[in-house]
Order: sequence, then structure tokens, then C-alpha cells
Amino acid sequence: MQNTATPTHCPYCALQCGMNLTPVPGGTVEVSERADFPVNRGALCGKGRTAPEVLSSRVRLTSPLVRSAAGELEPASWEEALDRIAEGLTSVRAAYGADALGVFGGGGLTNEKAYTLGKFARVVLGTSQIDYNGRFCMSSAAAAGMKAFGLDRGLPFPLEDIPRTGCVILVGSNLAETMPPALRYLTELKANGGTLIVVDPRRTKTAEQADLHLAPRPGTDLALALGLLHLVVAEGRTDEAYVQERTSGWEDARAAAMAHWPEYVERITGVSVPDLREAVRLFCEPETAMVLTARGPEQQSKGTDTVGAWINLCLATGRAGRPYSGYGCLTGQGNGQGGREHGQKADQLPGYRKLTDPAARRHVAEVWGVDPGSLPGPGRSAYELLDALGTDIRSLLLMGSNPVVSAPRAAHVEERIRSLDFLAVCDVVLSETAALADVVLPVTQWAEETGTTTNLEGRVLLRRQAITPPEGVRSDLEVMHELAARLGVEKGFPTDPEEVFEELRRASAGGPADYSGITYRRLVEENGVFWPCPAAGDDEPDAGARGTGAAAPDTDAEDAALDVLPDDPAGDGEVPGHRGTPDGHPGTPRLFLDRFATEDGRARFVPVSHRAIAEEPDDEYPVLLTTGRVVAQYQSGAQTRRVDELNAAAPGPFVELHPRLAARLGAAEGDPVAVVSRRGRAVAPARITANIRPDTVFMPFHWPGEGRANTLTNPALDPTSRMPEFKACAVRLEPVEP
Repeated sequence: MQNTATPTHCPYCALQCGMNLTPVPGGTVEVSERADFPVNRGALCGKGRTAPEVLSSRVRLTSPLVRSAAGELEPASWEEALDRIAEGLTSVRAAYGADALGVFGGGGLTNEKAYTLGKFARVVLGTSQIDYNGRFCMSSAAAAGMKAFGLDRGLPFPLEDIPRTGCVILVGSNLAETMPPALRYLTELKANGGTLIVVDPRRTKTAEQADLHLAPRPGTDLALALGLLHLVVAEGRTDEAYVQERTSGWEDARAAAMAHWPEYVERITGVSVPDLREAVRLFCEPETAMVLTARGPEQQSKGTDTVGAWINLCLATGRAGRPYSGYGCLTGQGNGQGGREHGQKADQLPGYRKLTDPAARRHVAEVWGVDPGSLPGPGRSAYELLDALGTDIRSLLLMGSNPVVSAPRAAHVEERIRSLDFLAVCDVVLSETAALADVVLPVTQWAEETGTTTNLEGRVLLRRQAITPPEGVRSDLEVMHELAARLGVEKGFPTDPEEVFEELRRASAGGPADYSGITYRRLVEENGVFWPCPAAGDDEPDAGARGTGAAAPDTDAEDAALDVLPDDPAGDGEVPGHRGTPDGHPGTPRLFLDRFATEDGRARFVPVSHRAIAEEPDDEYPVLLTTGRVVAQYQSGAQTRRVDELNAAAPGPFVELHPRLAARLGAAEGDPVAVVSRRGRAVAPARITANIRPDTVFMPFHWPGEGRANTLTNPALDPTSRMPEFKACAVRLEPVEP
């Protein structure tokens, strides 16, 4: 069995855990441990172990579906389905123009698919209206990272660095349930004598591991970070030499923080002054420390400022761009990082280039063989695109997303989708969104295709095909190739993923996310390569990538920094995960060790101040709702809800509420409870626990129907990242008759 096993990666979260797949009778595979991959070292969560269940023809699509004159989706041939899509897109473009064509992608698409989808939208359709569901993931952290560091990569260091730091502040992440194999890094941190601070309004399984748990009101993380920075200054804990040598803008940021004195922050957040002081002590006393954020602080209408405040805390204490210190974002979706780097995002071209940059347009247009002037400008962000469906945008091509369940104000989004003139969906299952389509195309899955993804560390990985897809199923690359030909573009859309990746390398060359030195061969031999990784002999990447400490082949500065790192088990001056190759750039596991990716190489403080969430509680809606995930389900649940073992563990939605709140409502454990916001009503059983604040309720967002949490959530957008405010909105609770 071992001889026939294919080493590859899990299809779910951004850890992209390594696994081995062995074909078994019935056209599916068996998962086994792959201990050589450093991220998970063989460990897998229940979702990874059961991922092959979705390969079964029992639950997946195996034939195109076309909506009949009677209004039903019925099996059809590929030729009929593709012709129908081409006709639908052509007729809308003829009637309303190219920008009436919308394209919506997913953070689970491989780099090759994401790259091709962006190219397809701009070259074949000529539309600016493309975005993807990664906008709902870490866009606020990306925006804050760009402002502060000049470059956005989820983690600027490998996960293996986390256990070697002195303290971690984990903000708005429940790793124990969202990325269980990653919890070992926090366990190892504590075993090594480090401390863990968890910021979360709920006492989650992750918070139970913490040395200090801070439970602020949802939407007050910005005030909390500013209060900690105030205390850092007041207690004389700033690293003045670091601030002077490696940053700019400190005076304004310090002045903004000093307006947030401890007692004021306590009133806003509910976190006591003694706990604030203890957090500062735990963070500042070790020589090294990190702040890691996730969706909690990011999915807010002030998410960019909130993340910026946590970055300011790192900069003021000298905890960025140094070994085993720094700020990082825990990306959620499997390829959320790579998905936006290469052209799915409304304002970006491949290589993380700006669509408004004339030089970037010229470079990419040359690779694509088109006139730079033919490329449309930036389009709408994800929610704004969905909100425009049926009005400005009359048709939608959707790949790998299920916004009927996952988008904020989901009932409204569903209504907008239903109002389209034409909807085509490519997916592996008949999701709630696909069920509304005019045409549904069944596409290959992770084990049936080869392609690259980029995990939360910026490590580019190769997923390898382990089995042949069932008859009647084609890849997304084949779909775009066929549609491009029908729409008049005969060349430029290959179906071979390695050929696409070779083009992606050229398109990204010299950009901030430079993949030009990465090849499929290297990905196999080296277990992944960290970007930026320019090709050997290339000139230094452009301004977006300069100053990373390893953006060019000459890495003496980074090597010197790494030579002093404490973990060098072989005694050869190298740290695991940082190695060169005889014929190219080694990749960049650790960013910013000598300078940041800004014009002057300095990190930028950005002054921010606390402001309220878009929708504060009032007499009519007196309670705060926050949302999140459970361990046995993933995102909109389109795949995991089709796995019996996972459904047995998490069969449906629930409303988590404090005993005092339950008593006021008169609700007992398991009673149906209605949660009502200004946007709609959801009903789910009560789950009563003292592990949540009395002024807050929690709902997981994996289910459609009556218990759909995103019926309630607020689409108020961050002004910079355009991230909706999933994490905090005002609601009221109502009892429901059984």
C-alpha cells in the first residue's frame, strides 16, 4: 500500500496539512499519516481524515445540470451546458456591456485556477466585476499589513517559530476547533516555558489553554489593543532603540494610544485593569513575543484599524522583523493567501500587483499577449458585487463558493442571486447557491487533480492527483478553456496545471508575491517553497517586495540573523525550513529580518483610535451576536455536511448563551430560540454555558435554512479592506413554541 500512496495535502483550511492518499475500490482513496510534512507532522483533524467521503458519487455531482423550461435542474451533456453558459454570458454582455458580467471565486481554488479565473474575467469577458470569498477571510489583516510593513503574507515566519517565542497573544482565534493540528504549537510554546494570552469573548477550548484569557465585548478589540499600548508607554516598556532605527510615525501613534487609559478601556471592553496590566507584563518581560490575529478582530467594520493597533503594539515593543517575534495573521481558507495573490481580487493582478499600477498592467499584459489598455480597472469588493446582482450585474459565473450561506445579510444576497438574468456555478456538490443556477458544472476535487496552494505561512505547496475523476467530471481549467474558445479566445487558456503555473511564474516575476523561482520539481523535492522566491539571475523585485530580507539571491543579512537563532539542532548554522537550492533562490521563510518592504525599509506606525461597531445594542436589540465555526464543520458546510461522521458530531446550528441570559428568556438547554436582527430571524436550539459573556450570544455559520446565522449578520464594510462586520451585530432573543 505504501508503494502506491500519493503524498498530497488536505483540501480544507490554510494549514494545508500533509497526508498520503492510497486508492481503494469504489473510486475513492484512503488517508494515512504523512509525518514528513512539517506543518502537521502527521496529525489530522476529523475533516481531513474524512475528506475522501466527498469524493463519493453518492454525495457529489457527476453530470452537468441545466435548468429546463419547467424550471427544474436536469442532467445535460457537457456540450449543451457549455453552450448554454456561453449564450447566457454573450446575451447579457450584448445587452448591458461587459461590466454586467460578474465573476465570483473561492479561497479553495488552487493558484492555477485562481490565476486563470482572473485572466478569464479580464481578457475573455472584459469585466472589472470579479472578487472572491477570501474578502470575507483576512482582507483586514492584509490591508493593515500593507500599511505597516509594505507587504502582506499571512505569517511572515513559519509555524515552527511559534513554540520558540516567549509569549503569544492570540486574538479572536479558536485554533482548537478551526485548525486542530496547529494547537500543538501553542502546547509546545507552554512546554518550552512560554506564555499564552487568548483574547476571545467566549471561553473556547483554545482559551482554556491560556495562561491569561481576556474576554472583551465583541467589537472592542481595537480599544483593548490601544489600552495595552498605553500601558506599555506608561510603564516604560517601549523599545526606544528599535523604534528609532526601524520604524516611522511613532509620535502620532503614541499620542493616539495615550488617549486610551486603562480605566476607560475597562469600561469599553469589560476587561479589568489588573488583567490589562498582567497582559502587558506577560507580553513584555520575555525577549521575544508574537501577536497572532484571526477573524475575531478582522471581521469588523474597523478591522483594518484593529489589526493596525495590534501591529503598533508589536512595533512599539520591538516585536516585529526579529527572530521569533512578530505579527501574523492566521489565514482561514485553504488557499486564501494564494487566491488573492494572483488575480481573483477586484483590485489585483498576479504577483500581488496593483491593477492601477501602469507598470504592473504592462508586465501582466505582455505575459497575456494583450494590450494593457484593454485590461479593465478595479471592480467591486465581494459584498458590493453580490449586492449589485440583478441590477448593475446581470449574470454571474461562480466557482467554489456558496454565498447563499456564507455571505452577510444572506437572505438579501439570496434574493439578489435569484434576480439574476443568468447564473452558472462550477462546484463539486449541489450547494445551496448551485441549486439556484441556470447551469451547474461538476468539477474535479483535490484528490483528482494536480495544482498548487499557498498556506498560511506563505509556503507554496503541490497537491498531487491520486485518482482519476469519475466520468462526466472535468476540471475548472477545462471549463475556462472551453468557455474562452466559445467566446472567441482560442489561445491562452491551457488545461494542464503545470503549464498554467509556468505562466503564473512569469506573470508574478518581480512582483511582491514573486513565484518565478518556484517550480513543480522544487515543490516536490523541498516540501514547499516560501515566497517571495525570484528566479535565479532576476533583478531585485519591485518596490512591493523590496526589503524583505530575502527577496533577492544575496541573503547574507538574513543568514546572519538566522545564525544566532537558538534552534540549530544539526550545528551547521541552518534552521529547519530555511535552505537553499543549488540552482535558485532559497525562498523566504522569514520576512523583514533586516528591513521592511517599504520604500525606506522602515515599518510604519499607523495612528488609530477606538470607535464603536456599526450597530451597537439598544432597547430593541439589546444583545450582541458573534459568529464562528465548530470543529466538525467547515465554512458554509457544503462539503462537510455531506459526511456522516461529521454530521453526527455537529448535526445542526445552535445558539450559545449564558445561563443568566437564558434565565431571563426562560429558555432551557435544547429549547428553540429565535435570534432576531434588523436583517432577519434565525431559529436554533439553545446551548447554555457559562463560557460566554452574559451580553453576547454565539452562532456557528455552517448551516442554511432556519438556523442560518448569516441571515442576521451586518454587511457594514471596513472602509479600507471592504470586510463585512460578521463578528458583531445587535440582536434580540425570543422564545419559540416547540
